[in-house]
Amino acid sequence: MEVIRQDILLGELAPGQKLVVADLKQRYDVGASPIREALVQLSWRKYVKFAPQKGCWVSPVSLPELEDLFETNLVLSKVLIERAIQNGDEAWELNILTSYHKLSRVNPAESEVDFVEWEQRHSQFHLALLEGSNSPIMLELYREVYEQIERYRHIWVCQSRQYQERYHDNGEHEALMKAVLDRNTEKAVSILNNHFERATDMIKTYL
Repeated sequence: MEVIRQDILLGELAPGQKLVVADLKQRYDVGASPIREALVQLSWRKYVKFAPQKGCWVSPVSLPELEDLFETNLVLSKVLIERAIQNGDEAWELNILTSYHKLSRVNPAESEVDFVEWEQRHSQFHLALLEGSNSPIMLELYREVYEQIERYRHIWVCQSRQYQERYHDNGEHEALMKAVLDRNTEKAVSILNNHFERATDMIKTYL
């Protein structure tokens, strides 16, 4: 399943592309049963869609869905970051510092970047900011929405573009980290809002 998911994220399997079990068997050199099981699991995670009597496709992307996902992500993130700043302890702070350091070591604009590694570190950093909230149910909702956004983010951080057109965080992750550790809720939420708005606008350009 993970190999298919990564090919969807990286655009090797394009949005809207029909997924035929026989073709996937040959592509990944595995049997039909594992392929079918993987597609079902990926459908639960919104990466693929089934149409009764018609087959299976890579989930399409659209501007309305992009905007809805980012708006939902922002609403959840604002509440969680406010709670984390109120409730976070020293272990939470150390995790933020560690996850930011790991993220800063991978530059998605480099020509030979490992996007899978960058995405994992990016996800871990944003999650680390929120984990001090002590809100497990809301955090789980956040993770589900974040994972759906991953496909859109990979459209933005495409490796094939010129350096100037690739993803650059403009220091936003560092600024966000500092605002959270300073327990400055207003500043943290403002940076988060700008961060998401810029991401949405940039991804729209390439959809």
